[in-house]
Amino acid sequence: MKFPKTHTLKEISEIIDADFVGDDDFPVLGMNEIHVVEEGDIVFVDHPKYYDKALQSNATVVLINKEVECPAGKALLVSDDPFRDFNKLTRHFKPFETAASSIADSAEIGEGTVVQPNVFIGNHVKIGKNCVIHPNVTIYDGCMLGDNVTIHAGTVLGADAFYYKNRPEGFDRLLSGGNVVIGDNVDIGAGCTIDRGVTGSTTIKEGAKLDNQIQVGHDTVIGKKCLIASHVGIAGCCIIEDEVTLWGQVGITSGATIGKKAVILAQSGISKSLEGGKTYFGYPAEEAREKFKQIASIKKIPEILKKLKKI
Repeated sequence: MKFPKTHTLKEISEIIDADFVGDDDFPVLGMNEIHVVEEGDIVFVDHPKYYDKALQSNATVVLINKEVECPAGKALLVSDDPFRDFNKLTRHFKPFETAASSIADSAEIGEGTVVQPNVFIGNHVKIGKNCVIHPNVTIYDGCMLGDNVTIHAGTVLGADAFYYKNRPEGFDRLLSGGNVVIGDNVDIGAGCTIDRGVTGSTTIKEGAKLDNQIQVGHDTVIGKKCLIASHVGIAGCCIIEDEVTLWGQVGITSGATIGKKAVILAQSGISKSLEGGKTYFGYPAEEAREKFKQIASIKKIPEILKKLKKI
């Protein structure tokens, strides 16, 4: 998330009431999570396990819960609760806007686009030319759709990320200030849910085709010309490279990358990143031919046991 203008380190510290290490006028351009952070951004870290990763990331401002040595060229915001203060910044720079109508006045809808009855289109949404938005679709604030996009009934674009911190009093939600970006010529089936990014964009690129009842988690990127069948669940921060095929009921764990032109057969579970250009099956997913050999071998176990008893 980039701020509307450059702010100083001192200005940011005053918003969250935190101490800082660095020059008062140190420039701050935005805020992002660790996997998408860029130069000029704030990143937050609240666990010693990830201190080094955050301090060595592309972020130039680290919101941290411990006084540490500040790397050269960077600045620190020292807070007793970075998670809470990251939420404060989201509220400040991306406050929730209530809806005044089913299609917001600030929404931009391209020439030739058809919007069917009972569709909700939120604030600052941009929809390209010659799209079809079917009944009961909900498009949350800030989402962006390209040209020739079809969204079928009941689909939701831009709901909050499923991202919580477990506190003694209950789960604390990390606020979502990102959006969903849909490329040209994308089809999305009925009853799909595409969550917004926490600070960046959940992206579905040009020519991808999604079946019904698919869940795509926050900040995930789906590449060009991917084909995704029904009941697939993709967790947050995944990268699905171009021309990947995911068949029905595939589940993919957070942060995994699926390489270009990979094919994942139905009901497979992805627990780690997979190379492109291969076909996978099972849980944990492995190359399909190897997995089928394993299954065939397992079927022979009763016969082997019978022979062993006779010995």
